[in-house]
Amino acid sequence: MKTTKMKMAKMKTTKKMSLRKILTGTVGSEIAEAALVIPIFFMIMLGIYWFGRAFNTYATINHAAREGARVAVAQTCAACGNTQPSVTTIGTQVANALKASSLDPSQATNVGEPANRSACGGGTTSCKSPSGLGQPNICVYYNVQLQPTATLPANGGAPGCGVSVQFQYPYQFYLPYTSLNMQKIMLNAGVQMAGEY
Repeated sequence: MKTTKMKMAKMKTTKKMSLRKILTGTVGSEIAEAALVIPIFFMIMLGIYWFGRAFNTYATINHAAREGARVAVAQTCAACGNTQPSVTTIGTQVANALKASSLDPSQATNVGEPANRSACGGGTTSCKSPSGLGQPNICVYYNVQLQPTATLPANGGAPGCGVSVQFQYPYQFYLPYTSLNMQKIMLNAGVQMAGEY
């Protein structure tokens, strides 16, 4: 009987000590800290992903515009009279570059002609409306005065003439619980390239 009472007393003190350990211990603080930090960590990771994807899309549409401008400045043949490639040919090249990166070419829209664009001897503008499914809507500016670059070219820094290809592409963020969630921004692509003579 004495041993039973001793066991009961020992159990009560053990329970009191374990309850005191739980109340004063720091084991639960890690769980509370993790509950606060993990959502912030995931939001940062989602932000890195979506901003990285936006940068990738921006680089892709600029590459597509560069490919279109490269086709636009290339002369066809001397015997044919060196005619300029059609906007449909340039648009096909832009569409192929966008499709190679899994972007939908039909979402590309033209930006309209800027007011301060000056022409070099009969500059023309040609904006292509999508003629078929999956075709981009782009603007090609032929014989326009190019913006001078920071480094001086061989002609002493005077602006040259060439071709400019411009369009914009929509991008949508998915960042829940932020003001950027479901925000659509338009990424502009504009490439100038000097003509080949």
